[in-house]
Amino acid sequence: MKERNYWLDLFTGTTWQEFLDAGGEISGFRKNRWTTVQKIKPGDYLLCYLTGVSRWIGILEVISEPFMDETPIWQFDTFPCRLKVKIVTQLEPETGIPVLDLRDKLTMFQNLKNPNRWGMLFRGSPKILPPEDGAEIVKAINYAEKNPDRKPVDHKKLARVPRGLKAPNIRTRVTIPEDDDSTAKPSAPTLHTEIQWLLLKLGNDMGLDVWAARNDRGKEFNGHYFADLPNIIDELPLQFDETTNKTIELIDVLWLKGNSITAAFEIESTTSIYSGLLRMSDLIAMQPNINIPLYLVAPDERRDKVIIEVNRPTFSHLETPLKEICRYIPFSELKKQINEAKSFLRHLKPEFLEDISESCELIVHE
Repeated sequence: MKERNYWLDLFTGTTWQEFLDAGGEISGFRKNRWTTVQKIKPGDYLLCYLTGVSRWIGILEVISEPFMDETPIWQFDTFPCRLKVKIVTQLEPETGIPVLDLRDKLTMFQNLKNPNRWGMLFRGSPKILPPEDGAEIVKAINYAEKNPDRKPVDHKKLARVPRGLKAPNIRTRVTIPEDDDSTAKPSAPTLHTEIQWLLLKLGNDMGLDVWAARNDRGKEFNGHYFADLPNIIDELPLQFDETTNKTIELIDVLWLKGNSITAAFEIESTTSIYSGLLRMSDLIAMQPNINIPLYLVAPDERRDKVIIEVNRPTFSHLETPLKEICRYIPFSELKKQINEAKSFLRHLKPEFLEDISESCELIVHE
């Protein structure tokens, strides 16, 4: 019998109730999560987590292969990447398990560098969970069903619309873009070059063609010249109009397979995180149907700034909002994954980036 996998499935109080009102038979995810959703198989468990009030609320068993469907279920988004499910265990919000009650029993908390940043574990779904964590959460939810312990919830938080889904006329938190170059540490430019080199070499070692921004072709890191990589290319495929191509040529790193761009990376370590975002925004504005995974790679301590900037109204009002297709990769996670994958880099696929990156959509937690 196939071993069961456990997946995080995020709901707000609103989307959970809409799921139940529709019969509790379909769980859905955003279109940009299709690659990950396709990894979910019948028999797997979706472990349901209520954002805002931060509680485990139920267990769903997957009973179908993934499929695309836009039949209305949820008011604020389509969530077209869908799975047929059956409810195994369902709690009420008041009897749901506060996430921090399980902190000492879950490895994903123990592996956090900063214990106070646990909210980052619940910023996107579906996400596969460590099997021992999944089993522990299932055990706790089943116990709570048989031994309910009612704890009050903040119903304003329960009813809150996800910030990433609010209508355009609702005020969104923004920052004024400042130029960080004047206060950057002297080593920061080298850090940018190091990450650029790591991404180029990673793509090269995976057997992909790689592109360095046209104005960076002469760079080197620790004696390694970008131009010496075997798979670096001198010209991009002419897929788009001249203006679009000029924008793409300035993106820090591209991975390509044949004539197709499989991933685009902007590295932000010394700027206000705005120049790369503007390039990505221009690209989406010129090509609203473009299907290129976009990644912002930035230092761990700049994560919150990345998320806030991606959610600025100027980027949210694009035909395809930037926050829906741009994901964040922290420097530390990139370096860790490259180190751990040294022996099998050739067999990696670009899709692994989904598992090490984080959605840029704002989700409010306690």
